[in-house]
Amino acid sequence: MSTKVVIKQSTYFDSVSLMSLSTKANQIEGVEQAVIAMGTDMNKEVLKNVGLLTPELEAAKTSDLMIVVKAATDELSESALIAIEELFKKKGGSKSATEIKYSTIDSAAASIPEANLAVISVNGAFAAREARKALENDLHVMLFSDNVSIEEEIALKQFAHEKGLLMMGPDCGTAIISNVALCFGNAVRKGNIGIVGASGTGSQEVSVRIHDFGGGITQLIGTGGRDLSEQVGGIMMLDGIKALEEDEATKVIVLISKPPAASVQEKVLAQVKSCKKPVVVYFIGGEETPVLEAGGHFAKTSKEAAIKAVVLAGANEDELNKRALNWPLIEEVRAKLTPEQKYVRGLFCGGTLCDEAMYLAMDKYEDVYSNIQKKADYKLKNIHESKAHTFLDMGDDDFTNGKPHPMIDPSTRIARFLEEAKDPSVGVILMDFILGFGSHEDPVGVMLPAIMEAKANAAKEGRHLEILGYVLGTDLDTPNFDEQVKKLMDAGVTIASSSTNAGLLAREFVAKGE
Repeated sequence: MSTKVVIKQSTYFDSVSLMSLSTKANQIEGVEQAVIAMGTDMNKEVLKNVGLLTPELEAAKTSDLMIVVKAATDELSESALIAIEELFKKKGGSKSATEIKYSTIDSAAASIPEANLAVISVNGAFAAREARKALENDLHVMLFSDNVSIEEEIALKQFAHEKGLLMMGPDCGTAIISNVALCFGNAVRKGNIGIVGASGTGSQEVSVRIHDFGGGITQLIGTGGRDLSEQVGGIMMLDGIKALEEDEATKVIVLISKPPAASVQEKVLAQVKSCKKPVVVYFIGGEETPVLEAGGHFAKTSKEAAIKAVVLAGANEDELNKRALNWPLIEEVRAKLTPEQKYVRGLFCGGTLCDEAMYLAMDKYEDVYSNIQKKADYKLKNIHESKAHTFLDMGDDDFTNGKPHPMIDPSTRIARFLEEAKDPSVGVILMDFILGFGSHEDPVGVMLPAIMEAKANAAKEGRHLEILGYVLGTDLDTPNFDEQVKKLMDAGVTIASSSTNAGLLAREFVAKGE
C-alpha cells in the first residue's frame, strides 16, 4: 500500500470546494482513500483517526492545503495526484478571464465601491474576524463558515444591527438575494414573497413549493441555525422581518425555523403582531394558538406554509394543484408489506426535511427515534443503530464531523441505506434528493446502484421493500428535475411531490389495518 502527501503552503480553498474535490478524488481509479483539506486541527484529527496522519501533515499550518492519497502502488498514487491536479485546474478554468482576485476584504471593498454583500467561507478560526471587516466596510454578510463561537455570533449580530446591516450566519447555508441563490439554493422565479429562515433546507423547501404553486421570491434571508436560541435571541430574524416589511416588492413574509426558544418565539411573535404585512409562521412542531393570537398565519407543514403564502400574495386557492395524498397507492403498498414490516427509516440530507417527516410520524406513533429528537427518551444513544421508526439527519454534526455533507458526498448515506434495507422489520425507506447550487451534480444517479441492489436482495428474500423518494428542486434547477424523478421511477422508487407528502406517505404506508 502506498500513501503520498502533498502540502501546498498558504493555499486556501473554501470547505464546499474541498468537499466536492475530495468526493471526485475518491472516485479516481485505483484510489483507496483520498483527503483534500486545509491543515486545521480538526482535519488532522480526521487523518489521525483513519491512519493517514504523518509528521509532515502534523506540521502543516491552518493556511496550508493538504492532499493525501492512499492507493495500492506508488504508480497509482502518483497518477492519482496528477489527476487531482487536473481537478484543481478544471475548477480554476471555469473562471472568467476578467475575474480579479483580492487578498483582503478591505481591498475588495475599496476596488468595488458598489458592492454591498460579502459571502464568507473561511476557516472558523478566522471567520468572525473577516465578517467584522466586512461589516466595518458597510457590507451585508452571509457567513457560511461554522465553528464560530456563540459569543462571536452575538457580537457580530449586535454590531450589524447597530449599522443596519444583515448578518446572516454563521453556518448559514442558504439565501436568495435579489434573485441570486447563494451557497446551497434553488433556482426559483422572482415574485412578491419574502422568507426569513433559520433552517437551510426548510427555506429551500418552502421556496421550491412557492415556485411550484406559481408564486415567487423577493428575498430569502438566512439567519444561521442558532439565531433563535436563548443566547442569540433572534437578532437576525427580527432584523430580517423589519427588512422585508420595508421592502416594497415584498407583499407576504414567511418565517421558517426548527423549534425556537420560548422567550425568543415571544419576541418574534411580538414583531409579527406589529408587522403591517401578512406573516406566515412555520415553526416545526410549533403550536397554532400563540401564532394566531399574534395575528400571524400558522402553518403546520412546509407545504401549508407555501400554500398560505401564495394565497395571501394573490393566488386563487381553488386553482392550486395541491397534490393530495394518493390513498389508492397507500392501500396498494400496505398490501405488499408483511406484518413484520412495521417501520419507517428516513435517511435525510436535509435537517428540516428530516424534522418534518419525524414530527408527522410522531403525530401517529410513539416509538419515533432520531439523532435530532428533542425528547431525550427517543434520541438515539448510538446513531449507528436504528430503533423502530428512525429518522436520521445525515447532515448533522453526528455524521459530518470531518466528512463532506451528504448533499455533496452521499457515500455515508449509501452505506447506511444498504444496512437498513437488510432489516426485515423495515417496510419503507424514505430519502430526499436535493438539487440546486452547491449540491451533488447527480444525487439520484449516484444512489441508483444501491437502490437496485437493495430491491433485488429483498426480492430474493421474498419481501417487498418500499423506497420512497422526494426530489427537492424546480424546473429551473440543474440537474434537470424531471430527469432525476424519471431515474427514480424507472428504478421502482415511489415519488412524493413535496416534503410534507413524503412524510405523510411514509407513515401511512406502514399503518396496517386502517
